[in-house]
Amino acid sequence: MKTFIPTSASALLLALSSFSSNSVCASPEGAHSRVPVYYAKPYLTATTTMFGALIEGAAVDKSGNFYAIHFNSTKSAAGRAFDKQSLFYLDKAYKDAWFNGMRFNIGQDGVQEAYLGDLTNHRVVRVRDPGNKGSFGYSETFCQSPGMLQPNDLAIAHSTGRLFLSGMRFKANSVVGDGDLWTCDSNGVATKLGAFHRTNGIEVSPDEKTLYVSESINKGDKVVSNVIHAFDLDADKGTIKNKRKLVDFGQLDGSGANDVDGMRTDEQGNLYVARWGAGRIAKVSPAGKLLAYIKLPSIAEVTNLELAGPNGKDLFAVGACKADPSKGCVDTYSVPVGGRAFKSLQTKG
Repeated sequence: MKTFIPTSASALLLALSSFSSNSVCASPEGAHSRVPVYYAKPYLTATTTMFGALIEGAAVDKSGNFYAIHFNSTKSAAGRAFDKQSLFYLDKAYKDAWFNGMRFNIGQDGVQEAYLGDLTNHRVVRVRDPGNKGSFGYSETFCQSPGMLQPNDLAIAHSTGRLFLSGMRFKANSVVGDGDLWTCDSNGVATKLGAFHRTNGIEVSPDEKTLYVSESINKGDKVVSNVIHAFDLDADKGTIKNKRKLVDFGQLDGSGANDVDGMRTDEQGNLYVARWGAGRIAKVSPAGKLLAYIKLPSIAEVTNLELAGPNGKDLFAVGACKADPSKGCVDTYSVPVGGRAFKSLQTKG
């Protein structure tokens, strides 16, 4: 595959030095929750991006290349997000296809594949690279059920190839059933795991023993609560148990009115959480402790993120551009520990 092209060396060095700094800044919520605040840099701006306002589905492949949804402002298109951006996949089978979540995996036969959640057709599409030459020329509906709310976002247990899907509907007053959780096994069999208020961000821990799912609640057409739940996970059977609250953002930092969107874990199990409407990423420990904020210069309504790059240590965040909300921007920041997804892909194939 074409090699990953990082940001400038000077920018990366500056970001790395700032992340390792011992300085502490007041958090955006005030001195009651003081944590380090770091600052990302623009990667794709309103003048350089080829992505639309609905940019989502941040994903990394085995080479560290970074991808996102809504390429050329097309709901059914995914693209690679580099200095020379390019179309990755365009669905032609369903005219109303609307992709949102995306994840990569290596199949049991060593073939790299991508999974894309189509929220309007309640399915997950699998795109494969049968020649293993960077040309993903084969696609199929991998799993589908009319009972799925969307799916909205995807997570994957790479050891088994099992997918986990979140979905939601947005109503003035949330009730249980406005969010759901599904799993699709390696054969594409879909099984519902539970009903919730609005579910969105979803991720698996590095040891694949924990599943994280966000849940949001609306009352009177206002968002009043955002939490992240943790479940004990059997990645082989696809079963979950022992639900517990990992983070309540209302209690943690007073930001319960800002939705949790995409989430990713690093190799140490820390969660990077997109805080929609807050213009930042929250870094949270596996124990639920707030470790840091990463502020985003180009994006207010951050939708998703991924740890990519040649070592899996470049955090990419995506969302509608502040400067032009009709376009999708990407901000980037170098972190000290690589992403779980990137490392998992290195061990397969």
